[in-house]
Amino acid sequence: MTSRTWCTRGRCRRSGCARRGGARRAPTRSAWPCCWRASPSAARAAAARRAVPGCRARPPWAPPVPREPPWRWSPRPRCCARRGRGGGGDPPVSEPRPEEPVEEPAEERGAEPDDADDLPPATRAQVRASARAVAALVCGAASVALVSVVALLPVPFAVEGPGPVRDVLSGEGDQRLITITGAQTYPTTGSLDLTTVSVRGGPGRSLDLGGQVAAWLDDDSAVLPEAALFPPGATEQQVDESNAAAFTDSQQSATVAALTELGYDVPVQVVVTDVVDSSGAAGKLRDGDVVTAVDGGAVTDAAVLRDAVRAVGVGKDADVRVERDGRAVDVAVPVGAGQDGSPVLGVLVRERAEPPVDVKIAVDQIGGPSAGMVFALGVVDLLTPGDMTGGKRFAGTGTIDSAGTVGAIGGIRQKLLGARAAGAEVFLAPQANCGEVTGHVPDGLRVVAVSTLADARRAVEELGKGQGQDLPGCS
Repeated sequence: MTSRTWCTRGRCRRSGCARRGGARRAPTRSAWPCCWRASPSAARAAAARRAVPGCRARPPWAPPVPREPPWRWSPRPRCCARRGRGGGGDPPVSEPRPEEPVEEPAEERGAEPDDADDLPPATRAQVRASARAVAALVCGAASVALVSVVALLPVPFAVEGPGPVRDVLSGEGDQRLITITGAQTYPTTGSLDLTTVSVRGGPGRSLDLGGQVAAWLDDDSAVLPEAALFPPGATEQQVDESNAAAFTDSQQSATVAALTELGYDVPVQVVVTDVVDSSGAAGKLRDGDVVTAVDGGAVTDAAVLRDAVRAVGVGKDADVRVERDGRAVDVAVPVGAGQDGSPVLGVLVRERAEPPVDVKIAVDQIGGPSAGMVFALGVVDLLTPGDMTGGKRFAGTGTIDSAGTVGAIGGIRQKLLGARAAGAEVFLAPQANCGEVTGHVPDGLRVVAVSTLADARRAVEELGKGQGQDLPGCS
């Protein structure tokens, strides 16, 4: 049986005992050969391993070494003889003289090996493992960098989430969100919370891919195309100005609706603010015109004007009377079709009123028309003796016009979550939004559907008294 012993210290080359392609005599006996060693038995292989420090037995099942050194151990003064040049056989192995020092291997002195093939198998394996680790590290870093870059790419989507909640009845005196002059106000308890939606993305605030993926994984958020929330081609400034204008108009409409609900007479004018160039109104109506009648019917607010135009129908002329520079002017305006196919006059209008009571609403960093109903309820509560809320916490949303009609809004599900998180017990929702509300009401929150300011007022008063079990909900 033949076993092999592999030297891991490389004495033969380092001591100058042998070189590739030939053999030479060792300079001293201290230079012990460190080469392939053949022995007829496993016992002699073990003895050979003990004879040379740093050598270990190579098990018989180990795979062959690719490059076998061309030298072998010999007892002659030539420590490493070429195979086939004398020194045949396997002489007995003797122990080194203890009095003769053994030369320190060059590898342990810090010298570099002359060739990678001269490294022992264990060292070569470590080198290969280190190379693989470095390659894996480089590939991992490149992958992380690539993913980071991709995650920052802008996407044409926007994310809606629960926004801040504000109590319109909070504060005292001049610190109230709603201040009223020209009429007697009354103290109140409880809360009327206006709810908002936090929007990420849109013109000037592009959403990145990472934010979009995170929103998809968040049950409280909704991912929508930008076109569903913002007009095509609109800039960030235009969006901000539009939201601010809608918020201001909602405050005026809320004031008029609240005072009308309480019995005040508040005349309203419908004023043209812009004319669409491609519409039939171009060249016939002007900015600043006050619309007083359509087809003989009086126009008392924007809702009445909208209904009158729809009654005329697309493709027909509407007889419009306007007040211009202090005199009445009658014009025939062709009715066109809007984006949804509904009849439109081709003008933008706003309501102008001079209420007998001055109402100011101070809320910062909130835009859009969806707080109109809650503003109107707050004005009604402050101008009504007694505690309308009964000390309870209400929340709600919905647009409102001067006639007191409550309209649908966007982001109703996120507003429900925000209201419940703020501690609201009852949520007043527009009847038109009930389809989105059903099945998405948070635990512990009751939703009451309303269509007018009168419906909302009755719901708050009855629930404040502990009644209202028959109030309509969204189901």
